[in-house]
Amino acid sequence: MERNAMGALLAWKMRKNRKPLVLRGARQVGKTWLMREFGRRHYENVVYCNFDEEEDLKGLFAQTKNPARLVELLSLLHGEPIREGKTLLLFDEVQECPDALNALKYFREQMPGQHIIAAGSLLGTYLAAPHSYPVGQVDLLSIFPMTFAEFLAAADRKLAAMYEALQPGAAIPDAFHERLMEAYRTYLIIGGMPECVAAWADARDPHRVRELQRAILALYENDFTKHNARVNAARILMVYRSIIPQLSRENEKFTYGLVKKGARAREFEEAVEWLVSAGILHRIYNVAQPGYPLKAYEIQNHFKLFFLDTGLLNAMGEVENEAILFDKAFPFKGAMTENFVLQQFLGKLPAAPHYYAPDAQHEIDFLLQLHGDIVPVEVKAGTMKQATSFRQYLEKYQPKTAFRFSARNYRKDGAFTNVPLYLAGRTEFLSP
Repeated sequence: MERNAMGALLAWKMRKNRKPLVLRGARQVGKTWLMREFGRRHYENVVYCNFDEEEDLKGLFAQTKNPARLVELLSLLHGEPIREGKTLLLFDEVQECPDALNALKYFREQMPGQHIIAAGSLLGTYLAAPHSYPVGQVDLLSIFPMTFAEFLAAADRKLAAMYEALQPGAAIPDAFHERLMEAYRTYLIIGGMPECVAAWADARDPHRVRELQRAILALYENDFTKHNARVNAARILMVYRSIIPQLSRENEKFTYGLVKKGARAREFEEAVEWLVSAGILHRIYNVAQPGYPLKAYEIQNHFKLFFLDTGLLNAMGEVENEAILFDKAFPFKGAMTENFVLQQFLGKLPAAPHYYAPDAQHEIDFLLQLHGDIVPVEVKAGTMKQATSFRQYLEKYQPKTAFRFSARNYRKDGAFTNVPLYLAGRTEFLSP
């Protein structure tokens, strides 16, 4: 499989002021495969250290903080030469060895020529804590599940090539549009977790994919008790299990009362932060007004939470494949479509997406900060046209550009453009 992050890793390798790189992202998004494959392709040799499997490694980092000495010991331990610029040194499950995480600072200061990548399960929760990693001494790269484009490249290369050839403003033949919509619905079921995509590409076995998805969900729940530190594991689990009910409401604003009757923010806000830092949930904030920059108008206690992957979301909600393939209605179908669009946006926009809900009756699904403007985005699971809220927003604010993602074919009409859902990750289609 090919991952878009390979390009970011290569750019890091070529950077003159390169620092040790830390990959962050939820468990099972492919961090380990990505850094090992990157090393195989672009370095003479790779020295791989797994602090979860190799207990003796922790002792080395407890003995010394001197990078030259650590390199010497690691070279002896693995029987591989470690040469600056030639060897990629990999620290996996680095959260199991805080001394190794802190050692990145000394590599940056004393051996800047040594190429190092570190990764770990739920590492984001460690990086979010004060003094848990060498601030300013590392580069950070977020890794997400595979995008729709990456999924296509793994599952149907011919269709992927045709998809990549699409250009903004050009008509999409109806037959091709229908093929891509079918692939989009398949992606909603399979999702972007690399192991699930590989299983689908290899055998086209949906039962095996669902087994893998359930195993990943169980793994997440198990991790809550292993790595929650000071955050109450039961509260993390309660927030996590409330996601389906939260997204099933017409107003998807996160409500603590759905986690536990009578709950207040102070009880569960740390659990929410933990899940967001872990990369399992994504949070987007409401804004008080659609002004530039959006960050200045965030309402900190008004937000939505989405899941990291649509395939896992459907497995968690026990949605049968037929409901998606035959476009049947279910309570969080609209939210699932928004989840897909957000999943494609992540890592590709210059600023974080927001939404705009001035009251309980009106909502703009996404506001994007693009090209110096605030761009409204509506998301529709089917082919129905603009909702009242979106139409009223366009009339009131007269934005230069506005977009609707839906099952309808590509169509541009002045400032307004309908973009097929499968193009959500092609952000060039959001140009004026």
